[in-house]
Amino acid sequence: MLLNIYLCCLIFFPQKQKMDLKQEIERRRTFAIIAHPDAGKTTLTEKLLLFGGAIHTAGAVKSNKIKKSATSDFMEIERQRGISVSTSVMAFEYKGAKVNILDTPGHEDFAEDTYRTLTAVDSVIIVIDGAKGIEVQTRRLMEVCRMRNTPVIMFINKLDRESMDSFELLNEIEKELKINVHPLSWNIGSGSSFKGVYNRYENKLQLFFTEDRQRDESKSIEISNLTSSEIDKYVGEKAAAHLREELELIEAIYPVFETDKYLKGEVSPVFFGSAVNNFGIRELLNCFVEIAPHPRPSVTNVREISPFEPKLTGFIFKIHANLDPNHRDRIAFFKICSGVFERNKAYTHVRLSKQVKFSSPNAFLADKKSIVDESFPGDIVGLHDTGNFKIGDTLTEGEKLNFKGIPSFSPELFRYIENADPIKSKQLAKGIDQLMDEGVAQLFSLKVNGRKVIGCVGMLQFDVIQYRLEHEYGAKCRYEGIQLYKACWIESDNKEQLDDFIKRKYTYMAIDKHGRNVFLADSPYSLQMAQEKFPDICFYFTSEF
Repeated sequence: MLLNIYLCCLIFFPQKQKMDLKQEIERRRTFAIIAHPDAGKTTLTEKLLLFGGAIHTAGAVKSNKIKKSATSDFMEIERQRGISVSTSVMAFEYKGAKVNILDTPGHEDFAEDTYRTLTAVDSVIIVIDGAKGIEVQTRRLMEVCRMRNTPVIMFINKLDRESMDSFELLNEIEKELKINVHPLSWNIGSGSSFKGVYNRYENKLQLFFTEDRQRDESKSIEISNLTSSEIDKYVGEKAAAHLREELELIEAIYPVFETDKYLKGEVSPVFFGSAVNNFGIRELLNCFVEIAPHPRPSVTNVREISPFEPKLTGFIFKIHANLDPNHRDRIAFFKICSGVFERNKAYTHVRLSKQVKFSSPNAFLADKKSIVDESFPGDIVGLHDTGNFKIGDTLTEGEKLNFKGIPSFSPELFRYIENADPIKSKQLAKGIDQLMDEGVAQLFSLKVNGRKVIGCVGMLQFDVIQYRLEHEYGAKCRYEGIQLYKACWIESDNKEQLDDFIKRKYTYMAIDKHGRNVFLADSPYSLQMAQEKFPDICFYFTSEF
């Protein structure tokens, strides 16, 4: 009898564990919100958190009159400038789904952080300003999504202001972003005539009857028939007639929406609304948790990883120093790709070939952290780090592999960095060391004289580094100009040619933070000549090689 019970337990519990893992994976939705600066991306993030119950009053991104700042803009410099300069991670439960939001910087000077973040998500919401339409940064971000076949949902924002004609806007999206669209909601007017949105996906009219647009208070009216006079009652006869005409035109122009085409990245659902006024957000969120993909397979240098595999794999896509300046903590953001991450369990740090375990892994709501005992594929876990990690590092349960597509880009803007306060030299050295690990800028030490050079992809990064050094580390720096064109990592199997190149170009040679040789070309011509004269040397423009 006891033997039978034992055998039953042996058979049942592994199946139960496997079934639980499958259910946990399938209910996760991990996505990034991306946009051109000032399109309303961070405001949309706030409202999604509001509707998800993670917060109760949404903050403002750009108003000193409103006491509460945006939840995702938790760095002091972000609050002062009203922009996002670092990706923030937030999570909440909604209708049985575990939603993980990564709010990314919109400004092009911080694009590198955004590009790396896109390696850690399974889908994307792109926010577009209804008045401005498609802008430069939106095109660039869409290119990255297209390369990865990432499913994309469009949210047309700021309909509370006078906006472009909706049909013209959809045509512009298809032309500029090179993706087919399908409107699943439709705005009723814009600007002063904006009444709300009609949810085509659920056949509901969404109107708001509250003076406090920062709270989750709305009225939803189910419409079974578009000819119903109930529409006229709420939006007026003229607006109702116009809505019916436009919806008929939509039915004629756009084919039936197919979720499979969205998941393949072939078609983008479109929603209209006003994030700051809560219009259209619930419709977007309801549809998103229903159609967005659960964690997808990931590519490594060895094989493809399925999220349903029982053994843990994952990678570090972001490092943030001083997430809490009071405790000087350094957090590595770990994306789980397969298996279950467990607290206090030993895992293999592939690059260092050593075992590591974590006693207090964190889940996030922006800068708020809570310790978690276990996390599943799709989740982002914060790991306290004393300097063991760099971006792109892999954790596994023993297998030797590395995930692809997490590069550091070659900087094109350079400055000498000097100590402005000799008394604080240790603080400056520590601050530079930790901030460079975040991957937003790179540090090069010239071989000829040891001077330190900071390389960035955007000019604003220099200001952020200077600000954070002073306010987080108590160190002051100053910059001096240096005329350089591009940084290139070099590598060769021909040692004689490599040594000759380093000798000839010694004035422009440096080493990076990880001890690798870097050629700091002073002009396009010098780079071209170097490549022609030294054919056995490989010149890399990303650090992923």
